[in-house]
Amino acid sequence: MTTQMIFLNGGSSAGKSGIVRCLQAELSDQWLAFGVDSLIEAMPARMQTADGGIEFSDDGGVSIGTDFRALEQAWAQGVVAMARAGARVIVDDVFLGGAESQRRWEKHLDGVDVLWVGVRCDSAVAAAREIARGDRVPGMAEAQADIVHVGVHYDLEVDTTHTEPLICARAIAAHVDREAGEGSS
Repeated sequence: MTTQMIFLNGGSSAGKSGIVRCLQAELSDQWLAFGVDSLIEAMPARMQTADGGIEFSDDGGVSIGTDFRALEQAWAQGVVAMARAGARVIVDDVFLGGAESQRRWEKHLDGVDVLWVGVRCDSAVAAAREIARGDRVPGMAEAQADIVHVGVHYDLEVDTTHTEPLICARAIAAHVDREAGEGSS
């Protein structure tokens, strides 16, 4: 099979968005990109103040409620439906629940060929990026750097601590191209 979806999982400020942009330029086919940040932006603002929504604490912690989870699952089903309809899709996510977050996606993915990519970054480097960005709750990058990977299985891992997004994207694209070559032989 040919990869239909690429999942990038990593903590806040790990460099996932930069890798996604580079992947879209490097991969030979056209790939749509969807990220959890876009999902959050698409939700009503009250979802960030309601008990069932998503809350960002002052120390960088994130709490997810049942209303958020329901919308997230509907979104996941829609993203997977696009892949089933023939679109190639890159998902940029933050698996706050580690393996459980991955399992929530997997239950929708039957028959879809997925490349799971772990995007790692040293917590101190991610924290410095977070400060430079200025659009994140301080402490989020450090809190998420390791926890998002607990129990998650990957086909490939990249580390952005000292590696530019383009180099990471090229490693991922090479993996996708290699798999496509093996599938056609």
